[in-house]
Amino acid sequence: MKLLSWNVNGLRAIYKKNFLKWFIEKNADIFCIQETKAHHEQLPDGLIEREGYSSYFSQAEKKGYSGVALWTRKRPESTSYQLNIPRFDLEGRLIQADYSEFTLFNIYFPNGKASKERLQFKLDFYETILKKMDDLLKQGKKIIICGDVNTAHREIDLARPKENEKISGFLPEERAWIDRLMERGFIDAFRKIHSESGHYSWWDYKTRARERNIGWRIDYFFISTNLKEHLKSAFIESEVLGSDHCPIGIELDFNH
Repeated sequence: MKLLSWNVNGLRAIYKKNFLKWFIEKNADIFCIQETKAHHEQLPDGLIEREGYSSYFSQAEKKGYSGVALWTRKRPESTSYQLNIPRFDLEGRLIQADYSEFTLFNIYFPNGKASKERLQFKLDFYETILKKMDDLLKQGKKIIICGDVNTAHREIDLARPKENEKISGFLPEERAWIDRLMERGFIDAFRKIHSESGHYSWWDYKTRARERNIGWRIDYFFISTNLKEHLKSAFIESEVLGSDHCPIGIELDFNH
């Protein structure tokens, strides 16, 4: 089973570039998309309805902002778009899809760079997700969390760690949240397989950082440890253009 995740930085914009070509070529079982920046009615039919897939969309109340989308070959047993906290739910940041094999969370985590208030919003969102995961793990659930987490975990995960120690996205309290998530019983799927540096998923547009690979790895697949034996591969598609992020993916095998 192949799952792909990509912050497209505007679904309508990337639709005009390479999105459908990429979608068809990759032939994944599940596509998780973040930062759609579109309401359902603003999307072309050819994007919403993909043959062989069921599609789900969560949108922000504010137009042109946030939003996540999911295309899946296997229809989930149930879906949810709510954390039941209005200030988070109004921003359309989450789709939960429940399958027999696992529960999937496609999440666009907040960015904390704009202000102290937005940083606190991000940290509060982190805490809410952590509590939800605690509850589900206690029930014995198998969980996949994917999306743009907006934080690089360790120094290996960004090109210039020293220069960014006081910047949101690499603050100690943001990085500590990933530590806590992993202590609870999650694995960073990419790091489970790849230990070397130089792998990034986001590059700053303004400084043309991608051309020099001055990037950050802020997009993740976290899997609960009870899924570890099913993990076959994890990868970053840094060659795929069209957004300031690139796609990431994992492959799982449930045949044994």
